Amino acid sequence: MMPSLPVQFFSSAGIRIGYVDVPPQGVAIGTPIMLVHGFASTHQVNWVNTLWVKTLAQAGYRVIAHDNRGHGVSEALYDPAAYTSDIMAEDVRRLMDHLKIEQAFVMGYSMGARITAHLALNEPDRVKAALLGGLGIHLVRGVGLPLGIADAMEAPSLADLTDPMQRMFRAFAEQNKQDLAAMAACIRGSRQVLTEAEVARIHVPVLVSVGTKDDVAGNPEALAALMPDAKAFPIEGRDHNTAVGDRSHRQAVLDFLKAVG
Repeated sequence: MMPSLPVQFFSSAGIRIGYVDVPPQGVAIGTPIMLVHGFASTHQVNWVNTLWVKTLAQAGYRVIAHDNRGHGVSEALYDPAAYTSDIMAEDVRRLMDHLKIEQAFVMGYSMGARITAHLALNEPDRVKAALLGGLGIHLVRGVGLPLGIADAMEAPSLADLTDPMQRMFRAFAEQNKQDLAAMAACIRGSRQVLTEAEVARIHVPVLVSVGTKDDVAGNPEALAALMPDAKAFPIEGRDHNTAVGDRSHRQAVLDFLKAVG
């Protein structure tokens, strides 16, 4: 586990959001990158421990990663309506406003990729390129994690669960010291899909990266084919959890960002 970074806070329309802001190392690249983590994760678990923050900062990027509302050090909310993908995308946009960042690369994983896609659709001038990890065609034809994950968060204990996916996410949430009631609300509220027509309106460059053994995300090539400037990167031999910090994934992202310029 990597050491924690100093956390700062800002108000996103009254909701307290924690974030880290890591300066570039060496020759700085002008465009910052915003990192948006997945469900029941945190900026630390999703991006610091997996070496993403270190890798990107060493490559010259200013790296900003926040805890999504309801997660980690950010404010916990218990109304599912507070967790729509558009609302969480607004948290990212407001963080950019707070930091006076006009345009950024935005990379999300799983639920964070869904948030990133909504941001790219709603605020195309603010997103220089979008990187969607752990989310393929289920952005359009699925709603991500099963609704039963919410039930798993509300079960009396992990021992009461038998379904493997329910057990996995309950254990993950407990390991990350999440507020389980907030996690249940998040799952119930963040299940928005985009239509094929909406996805086709995402004109920024997009990289869709999904593990070849991922049974949650859906096919990456099928999603990339719906967008005018997107390509898929299959992360060989990785499932939904292990694809995040895969070395080939990190290199593919660096190559993509360099090509976008």
